[in-house]
Amino acid sequence: MDPKRSQRAMPDPLRASGTPPKPGPQPNRPAAAAVPAPGRRQVPGLSEAFDQVGRDINRLRVDFERFFNGALPLPPDELRGRVQAQLRNLRGMNLLTAVDNFRLGDLEARFNSYNELFNRRLRDLEEGRHLAARPVPAPAPRRLDPEGGIVFGDRIDPEGVEALYQGLAAAPGDTVSRVDLDSFQKYLTRQVAAIREKTGCSQVQFRLATEDGKLKLKAKPVAAREGS
Repeated sequence: MDPKRSQRAMPDPLRASGTPPKPGPQPNRPAAAAVPAPGRRQVPGLSEAFDQVGRDINRLRVDFERFFNGALPLPPDELRGRVQAQLRNLRGMNLLTAVDNFRLGDLEARFNSYNELFNRRLRDLEEGRHLAARPVPAPAPRRLDPEGGIVFGDRIDPEGVEALYQGLAAAPGDTVSRVDLDSFQKYLTRQVAAIREKTGCSQVQFRLATEDGKLKLKAKPVAAREGS
């Protein structure tokens, strides 16, 4: 008998008897998919929601500082209400991991801290405290009228000098084109000193007036000193 043919013809006793195979190396089989533990699922888009709330809280802090510094006319109450609603919605979810709960708690703590500070500063503002911290609106720039008259005293106002200079330069005939602004200011300074010395006045008024079709610079003493 051929030993090789005899081995090929012998039936598998384990297969024939139905006895399960003994432990040993098994053929590779695909592993079963891992099933997430109950209550640990990540809600789609939750991380983006946390990031958005964080950005809104930072913007709220900046906007409140802008309000207290006078850059915003009204407090950012609309943004504050939106952040409160976002935090409330996130807290209402029951499918949060431990990491999600930590992030949410951190956002709530930041918001509550800023909110308390803002409310206290708003109360102080409403009660009239710390008003000096708010910037005082800049006064409206005074309107200098070269034709109505500009007055100079001990100090020669550069803005007044420039207003007179521009008025003369814009007139037909261009009476100051050959004189620069600095030289014109020195001329006015000498005129003021001479008129005050001669008349005893404390101030001198300069105005632009048209005579014989030409624009001229007129000067007159004002506010004469007592006893002069």
